[in-house]
Amino acid sequence: IQRQSSCFFFSLSLIITSERITMDEPKTKLDHKEDEVEDESTKSILEFLENLGVSSNIPQFTTTHDFYSELLRTLLKVDSISRGRVICSFSVLPPAANYYKGLHGGVVAAVAERVATACARTIVAEEKPLFLGEQSISYLSAAPINTQLIADASVVRSGRNLTVVSIEITLKETKKVAYTSQATFFHIPAAKL
Repeated sequence: IQRQSSCFFFSLSLIITSERITMDEPKTKLDHKEDEVEDESTKSILEFLENLGVSSNIPQFTTTHDFYSELLRTLLKVDSISRGRVICSFSVLPPAANYYKGLHGGVVAAVAERVATACARTIVAEEKPLFLGEQSISYLSAAPINTQLIADASVVRSGRNLTVVSIEITLKETKKVAYTSQATFFHIPAAKL
């Protein structure tokens, strides 16, 4: 048994020694190619981000108070309001477009949230605070620049403590559903911790 264990430790020390030797050896040509590939991929990613404008300065007018609301206010136009239903229309303008010249996913979420809040307010009294507890969005198809869209929100359920609103955003011309969303609002104040 002692002989077997000494052989085991001898082979283990050989493995450790050989690993040290290979770790201390200079890099081979293959290793240098991997570094070049990493450098090339890093350069292409940086170039992509610079084309998006990541490294450019933020325009001063975008840092003003409530810029987000102003941006959405310029997009949305109210078509109809009734109890439990709000319909708005908007266009995909360049400020609301992504890199691929389609409606930005964040704008979809923001529009859905605003229209859902307005719809919930048609049911819930003004003195009750609304808290967005959950919002889900399905991105079904893209909406290119200059496309007209309709956001149709309707209350699915409204109770004492919460209201659920469903939103469909469709292409105005074809009536094709591009995005769907569901928002859950809580009527009670958030708990103090």
